[in-house]
Amino acid sequence: MQVFRLNFSATFASQSPSKLLCLALWLVLPLAFLPLPLSATIDEGSAVDSDMTFHSEGSLSASRRIDAAGSTADHSKFEQLQGPFTSGPEVTRACLECHTEADDQLMQSIHWTWEYRHPETDQLLGKRHVVNNFCTNARGNEGMCAQCHTGYNWENNQFDFTRAENIDCLICHDRTGSYYRPPPTTGNEACSIMFEGKEPFDWALVAQDVGQPGRENCGVCHFFGGGGDGVKHGDLDSSLGAPPRALDVHMDAEGLNFPCTQCHVTEKHLWAGSRYNVVARDTGGTGKPGMRRDVATCESCHGTAPHANTEVTGLKLNDHVDRVACQTCHIPAMARGGVATMTFWDWRTAGRIRDGVGYKEKNYTQSNGEHRATYKSIKGSFEYDENIVPRYAWFDGRMIYTTIDTRFDPDEAPIPINRFEGAADDPAARIWPFKRMHSVQPYDKGNDTLVYMHLWGDDSDAFWGNYDFGRAIARGMEKNDIPYSGEHGFIETYSYWPITHMVAPKEEALACAACHSDNGRLADLGGFYLPGRDGRWTDRIGLLLMGGSLAGVLLHALLRLISAARRRAT
Repeated sequence: MQVFRLNFSATFASQSPSKLLCLALWLVLPLAFLPLPLSATIDEGSAVDSDMTFHSEGSLSASRRIDAAGSTADHSKFEQLQGPFTSGPEVTRACLECHTEADDQLMQSIHWTWEYRHPETDQLLGKRHVVNNFCTNARGNEGMCAQCHTGYNWENNQFDFTRAENIDCLICHDRTGSYYRPPPTTGNEACSIMFEGKEPFDWALVAQDVGQPGRENCGVCHFFGGGGDGVKHGDLDSSLGAPPRALDVHMDAEGLNFPCTQCHVTEKHLWAGSRYNVVARDTGGTGKPGMRRDVATCESCHGTAPHANTEVTGLKLNDHVDRVACQTCHIPAMARGGVATMTFWDWRTAGRIRDGVGYKEKNYTQSNGEHRATYKSIKGSFEYDENIVPRYAWFDGRMIYTTIDTRFDPDEAPIPINRFEGAADDPAARIWPFKRMHSVQPYDKGNDTLVYMHLWGDDSDAFWGNYDFGRAIARGMEKNDIPYSGEHGFIETYSYWPITHMVAPKEEALACAACHSDNGRLADLGGFYLPGRDGRWTDRIGLLLMGGSLAGVLLHALLRLISAARRRAT
């Protein structure tokens, strides 16, 4: 067995005695303790070679649902679901015979529209529009990317969003663990091998074994976003399929075993929570009466004063809630379940061939023993990391995106794919943890904009076949009616991902000195005074004042004792 451990930084050993005493007095509690090391046990076994590039290549077992016994219907007995079925739309038509309002409800969801108009910035976002710094764009590549759309047969920009039978009920409600969806169109030869050897499934048997979504239903897309397991999100990967308590206290397979919908509560197929419009500070708390269904925040369950008010420690921790996000202290590291997250992607190296064909190199072995590709001809070069300390910043929930029509100055690179708003003097902002993704990707040198690339397709212009950036970009821009200068280059970009999963047990939360220290986690976060980090002279003056107060109390007590002794003597 191999055990990997995290020993989080910012211990007291590096602090001066005077600063330690000052900090301890300021907090009114002893700080001479360290967080327990976060650990997870990995069965080393034999190393496997399973660099899962797309979600349909991997499999997640159907999870044990804590509400499984609460169902009032046995779908295997429904006449409509006996089949035989030969396609997904046939199953959907059968589902809608009973679930008569489900189609209208789902069609209002971003899982269906892939579109979101931000109410404050007015930016038109969603997968149909944004450019990312992973595979760059879903738009124009629906033949591949639409595997993670809640609908069938999205092949191009002619998809009919009003046709109810296009809805895929099974992608969210399958409980067999056997269901998958291959791409709706044919890719080039360079990609065809990815879908070979998939076991066929019986449409009727899958349709008869449905229920509320489990983590694996959501995870089959969200765990594998960006092109592979854990690639995009530092806090979402396949290790959350059946995690131990040390990895996530809420999803702990032997404990609470929460499905995603426990926090991302649904109301008529609309899910709470959005990466485009984050609730960075929730002042509504738990709400009364009943569970709130409008947000997916820590406060909606734990309240705005989550720590016990019966002791000084809890009072002081509650004093942080309005300025520090819960995730900042309770997610001390990301990508710590044995699955690495991608940290750097360089498209410039894509297109190399050996013996006339593309190839891949796997030079990273992550903690669970799986090998990860560090180079692919169709994508370029990659770097990964695990057990990463997040970046911290003031965040008020607003993300401003660099969209396909946003012009930028290349001299100001790295260009933020999305930048966040917030400052220390903003009452709506709190300190949040982020993953930062660094990439080098194509852009339009003439217009100084990002580009849409035509990656997927069985045609001569698809990059995942011809390895020709010029043709792939020209085709991608043309078919989406976007102006293109005809000249491309490469530019560095950053994207930022708020971290909110992989919540550690409370005993593993960060100790005070992780931030309140000279070289702590918030060393580079400015705009505010942080005891233990700032104001050396202020700390010393405070220490003198507190020490003087303590001396005064002791002197007063001594004088009373002397006075009492004299009275007894007389």
